[in-house]
Amino acid sequence: MKTVCDLCPRQCSLSEGQLGFCRARINRGGTIVCENYGRVTSIALDPIEKKPLRMFHPGANILSVGSYGCNMDCGYCQNCEIARADSESVRWDTVSPEELVSLADAYRPQGNIGIAFTYNEPLVGFEFVRDCATLAKQRALTTVLVSNGMVEPRYWDTLIPLIDAANIDLKAFTQDGYRALGGDLETVKNTIASAQGRMHLELTTLIVPEFNDREDEMRRACEWIASLSPEIPLHLSRFFPRHRMQSLDATPVETIQKLARIARDYLKYVFLGNL
Repeated sequence: MKTVCDLCPRQCSLSEGQLGFCRARINRGGTIVCENYGRVTSIALDPIEKKPLRMFHPGANILSVGSYGCNMDCGYCQNCEIARADSESVRWDTVSPEELVSLADAYRPQGNIGIAFTYNEPLVGFEFVRDCATLAKQRALTTVLVSNGMVEPRYWDTLIPLIDAANIDLKAFTQDGYRALGGDLETVKNTIASAQGRMHLELTTLIVPEFNDREDEMRRACEWIASLSPEIPLHLSRFFPRHRMQSLDATPVETIQKLARIARDYLKYVFLGNL
């Protein structure tokens, strides 16, 4: 008998022992469990600006942690080695929430303010993020998410009180664009709208040639963001060849600058990345 994983809009219907599309969630005994719980593939003390968060505790460091798995499949993924990995194709170490929070606490003298869940898609490991964030709050440490926003509302609503800041990818502003990446635009828009005013929020769009670099699409995206708040920072990042898009040229700097001028017609804070 199959069981549906209802964490994200994919709604994977899984047989016993079967992994979901994300490769991080599995059906065990008719219950969907987080197989990558506590499985850490990457950990580093990073400047907060690398998340990127430009307007949340600038100058601070944050302990950045990644696992494996993702519920989207972007052809240009910058972290494909872990995002499209499973437990057998990448090296990982088990770290408990208590161990991770204690490690973050120990880094306070180095300017650490908390934990950032990043590198792969953290929300496919919802339970681990929730448990760590709960402990972090008890220790007065901040919790940051770097996410694609592909999560169903009831799970997101559970996390929001525990999250201090997030950078959410707005990968395109058409449903066809999101469909090409294995995602859903309306779900991501709902995630962003729900977070606004309830945590520090910044957005990132990686500008990919002939995919999401049209002026009219940028204008519509920024009109929508501004309808939530014109003070939401937007990061426009330059694409470089990666993953299944090795043959595509890097985004021209002029394209990023042109789209930034459009964005600044609507938004107070527009930052350029990877230039």
